[in-house]
Amino acid sequence: MDTDVKRVRLNINSEIGKLESVLLHKPGKELERLTPDLLESLLFDDIPWLKDMAAEHDEFADIMKSRGTEVYYVKELLTDILEDEEIKSSFVDELIIFTKIRNERLKDAIKEAIMVKTPTEIAEISISGLEKSDIGNEHHDESLWDCVNKEFPFYINPVPNLYFTRDPGAVVADGLSINRMFTETRMRESWLYRWAYMNHPVFDGQERVLWYDYDLPYHIEGGDILVLSKEVVAIGCSQRTNSEAIEVISQRLFESKESLKEILVIQIPPVRAFMHLDTVFTMVDYDKFTIYPGIEDTIKVYKLQRGAGGTLKVSAEDNLLDTMRKSLKLPAIDLIQSGGGEAIAAAREQWNDSTNTLAISPGVVVTYSRNERSNEILRKHGIEVLEIGGSELVRGRGGPRCMSCPLSRVDI
Repeated sequence: MDTDVKRVRLNINSEIGKLESVLLHKPGKELERLTPDLLESLLFDDIPWLKDMAAEHDEFADIMKSRGTEVYYVKELLTDILEDEEIKSSFVDELIIFTKIRNERLKDAIKEAIMVKTPTEIAEISISGLEKSDIGNEHHDESLWDCVNKEFPFYINPVPNLYFTRDPGAVVADGLSINRMFTETRMRESWLYRWAYMNHPVFDGQERVLWYDYDLPYHIEGGDILVLSKEVVAIGCSQRTNSEAIEVISQRLFESKESLKEILVIQIPPVRAFMHLDTVFTMVDYDKFTIYPGIEDTIKVYKLQRGAGGTLKVSAEDNLLDTMRKSLKLPAIDLIQSGGGEAIAAAREQWNDSTNTLAISPGVVVTYSRNERSNEILRKHGIEVLEIGGSELVRGRGGPRCMSCPLSRVDI
């Protein structure tokens, strides 16, 4: 592993500061292992065409690079750390735990088959999975698991949702929240993040701070974490992030960051259509937010502040708009309704993640080109819209914000 690498200092104190560095995952072989009978368990509605999907993702990365953003890839970071033989052995041992296979001879055979692979190949297996046929058939009759699961093709499942890099890990200030995912299907993504973050020299430039770790029992995902300023963080209480996790991360942030004054908890309907806060609400400029029309009337807002003796002080707020305006000390807030506020256009384009915009600098956002009405409205509100194709990417139900894990932004 090359230790002479450019260091990244985690620094996210806003949603809109110029994006300096970002972590991505380009869709790969794991998407080609989706079959119709696995779609529901792997959280997809359809089977994407990988060739076009990868091209769309390249376009996404190229737009950020063209604006001066340094792009890092999950698989490349994993490949680097697996050059170390000690890390490689421990990594593979833990990877095999995810198989949940108890038969020791079968586990030994799987480890033996993986350990002879190159670091690049092992990184690939950790993401795209391991088929039974990859290690031969000599141990299959010795395992009850094999007999019972004869029709299931994998020893290690693929993780096709990894290209949504926002969810397993989210940077707040100078630390990382490695999240406990809502579905078992996605838990390995968080595990991969922990290996990369704790072992790659690109993160050696500062103390490795963990605001949350995936081995905690409460669920939280990065799509629910919005860093509005140094003083204000918003966290969605949603289908995939529960109140217990919000309390844990809030206490840790308050204990460590004196500049943080309040955390706004925005409770949204616990349904898949609104799976994360950023599927209905994102920040695009100092005083401008995209919002799915009508959602503001169905949500509840709570304000968390420091209480006595390390406790949390909780207060119920009247409404989202007034709370945001007061918390951010703004005279007014411009809520830009996706679909132009038209019910049919908003519903259609929200299905294609029109509200899930990624700000790469104040007033400059990346969106899917297919969301024509929403993009038109953003431009009418003075926002520069950088469009990418998303016909295949969107099949996993996520937009540009979901597909990015910002590592550092210029403070504003």
